[in-house]
Amino acid sequence: MVKLFNNFVGNPKNDILSGLTVALALVPEAVAFAFFAGVDPMIGLYGAFMMGLITSLFGGRPGMISGATGAMAVVMINLINKGNEVGMELAQPMENLGLQWLFITLLIVGAIQISAGVFKLGKFVRLIPHPVMMGFVNGLAIVIFLAQLDFFTTGEGDAKTWLEGTPLYIMLGLVALTMAIMYFLPKLTKAVPAALTGIVVVAAITILFKVDVATVGSFIRDGGGSGLQGSLPEFQFQIFTLFDTMAGNWGLVLVTALSLAAVGLVESLMTLNLVDELTETRGSGNRECVAQGSANIVNGLFGGMGGCAMIGQSIINVNSGGRGRLSGVVAAVALLMFILFGAPIIEQIPIAALVGVMFMVVIGTFAWSSFRIINKIPLADLLVLIAVSAITVWKDLAIAVIVGVIMSALVFAWQNAKRIRARKKIKEDGTKVYEIWGPLFFGSVTDFNAKFDPKEDPEKIEIDFMESRVQDHSGIEALRNVANKYLDQGKQIKLTHLSPECKELLMRRNPEFETIIETSVEDPRYHIATDLMDAEV
Repeated sequence: MVKLFNNFVGNPKNDILSGLTVALALVPEAVAFAFFAGVDPMIGLYGAFMMGLITSLFGGRPGMISGATGAMAVVMINLINKGNEVGMELAQPMENLGLQWLFITLLIVGAIQISAGVFKLGKFVRLIPHPVMMGFVNGLAIVIFLAQLDFFTTGEGDAKTWLEGTPLYIMLGLVALTMAIMYFLPKLTKAVPAALTGIVVVAAITILFKVDVATVGSFIRDGGGSGLQGSLPEFQFQIFTLFDTMAGNWGLVLVTALSLAAVGLVESLMTLNLVDELTETRGSGNRECVAQGSANIVNGLFGGMGGCAMIGQSIINVNSGGRGRLSGVVAAVALLMFILFGAPIIEQIPIAALVGVMFMVVIGTFAWSSFRIINKIPLADLLVLIAVSAITVWKDLAIAVIVGVIMSALVFAWQNAKRIRARKKIKEDGTKVYEIWGPLFFGSVTDFNAKFDPKEDPEKIEIDFMESRVQDHSGIEALRNVANKYLDQGKQIKLTHLSPECKELLMRRNPEFETIIETSVEDPRYHIATDLMDAEV
């Protein structure tokens, strides 16, 4: 409880200032992702507020920021479009039915994510290899960078063109000024967040000198929104009367819910892992799963678009000094205040200032060390790093991480499959001893079987597992088959230094093996840490 209390009051000044900085950076991203998903920008802003508040209060990583994200917006598009089509085909046509379907889907998403936390699946983020992490941050940095380039264009759709002449030079100048402030100010003082200072200075310049630039307000209106002004989120009673409209489309709803839950958890847990490294502290993956799920349920009930952890805003928060839960709470509450009371002011903030902040996030996110270690890491790890980076840019984060983990697992399995060895020696009584070295699992079974010759071996055989371990069912079956081949030849065989688990599995299939398994105080015992204790956060 003391640590939890300290997360709110331990560093209030930095947490409050960094929270305000994050809130300003959340506005254009939440609006942009809402436009991308095909929903009203206020839905994105509500989603960012509710996700941010709940995960900051109850999540597993103080200082981590959650909100509406592009990774989840991509998955929502098909469901929303299909729902809108069905709505227009009803006897009494219903506009924005796809949005109502999204709210219902978020309830399922939340239930899945909470279940992942309850069953302690969040711990598996610790199994993600370092090359996958480096590929993840590199790919995400590129994605964030490419997303900012859209602000250097004008027009819509096919008519969109790059800025030219004076508008381009003004945009570049303001972006450069913001980046310069963020780079040099910390060298002079860390009393105020550099990102917030950069935004305030650039905004003051454009307002005082009446510089004609794109602002948050113009960005929202150009996208079809009516502005930032709004009210409190309202309970969506109507969604409980719309289940019949989903008849015939529950498959799409469930698939979308599973995809949203997976993408949200992968991105959130990867961000948690990254913030852990930046702050040299440890968060709770399982607690974060429950918080993310609860936030998505609240989004479904109160009309937000849902979301997950946001790596860009999380890095802004950490770099600005926000390490406690208060920073996330301030960011969420400030975002709501912008919606309720501060729209006229916030809408005047130039997009260039926010782009400059995100460019600095890109520079801070990208793992530049990956260039220095190209010739110093195994080729397989390099290929994993490049593949994860490329797939993150090409597809999305969840697919990239899954592919990276599978690639790493296959490389690990192949390398270990080649390590099985059998040292052979003959005892004074004529017993031939096979001293097995290396893991026995599905990948090494073939090599293991090839090391024995039941027909030509002497009458007494001993297979010693002191320096080996039977890893899986394939290994158990291989050992059982080898033992049975010797027994079928009428020869004596003895299995030594097996773990208790392996003995139990062998005798379950072949009770008579009790006579050939030798038990010793030297037998290995493998204690696997299946559930590390979550940190108190």
